Amino acid sequence: MDRACELQAAEAALMGWVWLIVIGAGTAGALALLGVGRGLWSLVGAALMLGATGYALQGRPGEAGSPAEADAQRIEIDPGIVKLRGAMMGNFTAETPYLAASDAMIRSGAPDAGAAVMLAGIRKMPRDMVLWTGLGDALAQHDGGVVSPASLFAFRRAMALAPKHPAPPFFLGLAYVRAGEFAEARPYWARALDLTPGDASYRPEIAVRLMLLDRFLAVANGEPPPE
Repeated sequence: MDRACELQAAEAALMGWVWLIVIGAGTAGALALLGVGRGLWSLVGAALMLGATGYALQGRPGEAGSPAEADAQRIEIDPGIVKLRGAMMGNFTAETPYLAASDAMIRSGAPDAGAAVMLAGIRKMPRDMVLWTGLGDALAQHDGGVVSPASLFAFRRAMALAPKHPAPPFFLGLAYVRAGEFAEARPYWARALDLTPGDASYRPEIAVRLMLLDRFLAVANGEPPPE
């Protein structure tokens, strides 16, 4: 009996990995057909692969569910996004130490400390758009990767302080993308692109991300991707 259970579990695990490979190959093929650069594959790939990966690594269809225990985990921060943030908001400013410290706390699995760092900066510079944007991002990480009411409030405060700056709407859109809420992200990335000067070095970065998002939304809605 135990041997049969072991064989059944092994077969289920094998099928999980087979489906993971199939989904991965299909995702890569679709992205290639859409003409998406490899540097941006993670935007769509992460969204499509998350569920498959979780099932393949942790799925136990033959066992009853059990509550999960919270455990601090390291959170990866894309160096490309950090570079883009610097291009948009400056690399050597009064806010830079707060952003760097918050990034370090989030990477170590302590997003609560990351948000606290941003709040400390805001107490000193309460009308600083950069710090409010950073707080919105840190709160989204702290609240489980979703755009919580607190995170949305911080982003909106940043947009109110600097309504003509593209950074707050861009990073709010990015928070929605990370949460898998792609439709909600779209108007903010479109707004960020509209606010970006034509000669800004980072404009192509925003334009490509918006193009990729539009293609993803079109495919998800069963529509032909835009040219």
